[in-house]
Amino acid sequence: MKKRLLIAGPVAAIASLILPGVAFGAEPTPILDTPEASINAMWVIVAAVLVMFMQAGFLLLEVGFSRAKNAGAGVAKVLVNFSIASLCYWAVGFALAFGGLGEIAGTHGFFLDVGSSIEEAGKSIPFVETYSISPAAFMFFQFVFCAVSLAIVWGATLERIKFGAYIIYAIIFSSVLYPVLSHWIFGGGWLQVNVGMQDFAGSTVVHLIGATGALAALLLLGPRVGKYGRNGKPRAIPGHSMPLVGLGVLILWLGWFGFNPGSTLGAVGGRFAEVVVVTNLAAAAGVVAAVTIMYLRTRTIDIGMAGNGAIAGLVAITAPSGYVEYWAAPIIGAIAGVIVVFGVLAIEKLIDDPVGALSAHGLAGIWGTLSCGIFTSPRLASFNEVGDPGLWYSGSLHQLGAQALGVGVAFACVFVVSYVVFFLIKRTIGLRVSPEEEDAGLDISEHGMYGYPEQFIPQPEYSTGLQLGGAPAPAAAAVSAMTATESSQEV
Repeated sequence: MKKRLLIAGPVAAIASLILPGVAFGAEPTPILDTPEASINAMWVIVAAVLVMFMQAGFLLLEVGFSRAKNAGAGVAKVLVNFSIASLCYWAVGFALAFGGLGEIAGTHGFFLDVGSSIEEAGKSIPFVETYSISPAAFMFFQFVFCAVSLAIVWGATLERIKFGAYIIYAIIFSSVLYPVLSHWIFGGGWLQVNVGMQDFAGSTVVHLIGATGALAALLLLGPRVGKYGRNGKPRAIPGHSMPLVGLGVLILWLGWFGFNPGSTLGAVGGRFAEVVVVTNLAAAAGVVAAVTIMYLRTRTIDIGMAGNGAIAGLVAITAPSGYVEYWAAPIIGAIAGVIVVFGVLAIEKLIDDPVGALSAHGLAGIWGTLSCGIFTSPRLASFNEVGDPGLWYSGSLHQLGAQALGVGVAFACVFVVSYVVFFLIKRTIGLRVSPEEEDAGLDISEHGMYGYPEQFIPQPEYSTGLQLGGAPAPAAAAVSAMTATESSQEV
């Protein structure tokens, strides 16, 4: 009898975990069980996973543009920030962004508490009922957008920012800053409803916001040691791996097929396929334009500019991807490719932005948002029920004015909040690592290990462990010698 009880107890416990409906005496009520809702949920989750994969693209891009002594720092940054944003957006951010149709912010759906039926979920998150989509799928899709925007902030701050600054800003950004701005433009807020601002997938909401946060950080952070000579002219500090940069760009390009087409929030009808084509055309035109401009200037095919041309074209087409016809996409992408080249060259004279984020995401994001005011077609303006046709079709500057107002408001709000946050960080825990830590590289000074240990640690040292200062003495000497060589070459 005792033996049977000893067996029966664990079996019952396991059964209660596997069969919660049996354990609690009730079966869970499905939120959305129609075929259309199921198909939409499947497509949105697939699109969200593609957008999540863009984190790998950002990681490789940033690692490739870093010097070898900073190559590993991006790994911890991407993983920790993505995780922080996951928790904060689920707890607070999603509700502020989409929990109701208030002009400033949402008020329902904190911790994704939206009920167990379509009626209850629709009251908390109106988009659920409008698009016949699972609230969980919708929340995850919107979260990965937030994570992409946050990743943009950090690319520009390579090789000199403290890791603690990432954490503080990530909490504020994913909990409040990004959600409130996305509500204004995406979630039924005042810029979308009252002004009629068009931004289909986030040229402003995702990319300009991220670039603006980066600008605020860079103004307080300052350039890397050795970036500018005594005459004030910028010097090239090449990244250590262009193959990683190229792979990162291709992953981002792939992820954009979740980014823009996924913003249809549905697979039924196949409209997302049109957005796929529009997105690809703009990216291709961005590469061709950027490479052409650089060749005319230098008679070389610049690898970094080819990548930035692709990203600029993709950023620019993000806002109009659901509003423009096929023919307009290459025009938008090509202009973005030109903008990114001249933008990078101009910004570099004043601000040290190693990956060109301010130009590729900021300037191209502004152009992409404004392009809606020029190229939005009557057919798609009517379909999306936001804003009016663009100047090309209507002959009116009204929609272009609405786009410009939205860009100005978003930039001003994000810049002010971000600057204040980074200023407070700088005055308290500090924003930048010490010159000695920067010289040694963030891999060893911030993370206690090298991304490429065989380049810095002599083979015999592997068996002796790390010495004082977190690095083997021979390795520290090697780093100092390497830094001195780099400085002499830069001078």
